[in-house]
Amino acid sequence: MKAMILAAGLGTRMRPLTDHCPKPLLPVAGQPLIVHHLARLRAAGITEIVINVSYRAEQIMAALGDGADVGVRIAWSREEAPLETGGGIRQALPLLGEAPFLLVNGDIWCDLDPGHLALGDGDLAQLALVDNPDHHPDGDFHLTHDGRVHAEGEPRLTFAGISLLDPALVADEAPGAFALAPLLRRAMNDGRVGGHHHRGEWVDVGTPERLAELDRRLQG
Repeated sequence: MKAMILAAGLGTRMRPLTDHCPKPLLPVAGQPLIVHHLARLRAAGITEIVINVSYRAEQIMAALGDGADVGVRIAWSREEAPLETGGGIRQALPLLGEAPFLLVNGDIWCDLDPGHLALGDGDLAQLALVDNPDHHPDGDFHLTHDGRVHAEGEPRLTFAGISLLDPALVADEAPGAFALAPLLRRAMNDGRVGGHHHRGEWVDVGTPERLAELDRRLQG
């Protein structure tokens, strides 16, 4: 199985840290944030990894190269301007192939074992969901007792930024910038999205304060 790491964002919430350093290269416990992702994927046996880049792309590509230094093989999907999540995946499909792939947001930290995610028959996605953090108390989606994800319903959980996707979810979309969330909601309405409630460690590394807190936690 291949994985794709989303690393093309501008990192506006992380300013001023990202004024001169792209968010994936911000250090956490002595390593760039994205290297933690690569190490966890490698440990799970996933070594074929696609990374999309746009903002300060040269810095990211120069830092990671072909991935050999961290034991993986990286294919780069370069975006002249950020294509949003859906558009970024759509552009990267020739690198990802036709089999389901793991999608990881570059601005999270999580100890999820990717092996816990699997697509059900006919499903287009399985989402990793976590308990709602203080900064996102209303959550994103409802997970039923039989593992189905719905846009509406209670109680609600937060999307962890990790999912297993069938390329068919975006394959018929026109190239260009577009969001992934509406496609996921459409698939939910069709009963084609499952979910896994991850109860381990997870951090949305979206602000300098949360980055510093994660650094303290991992260093301690």
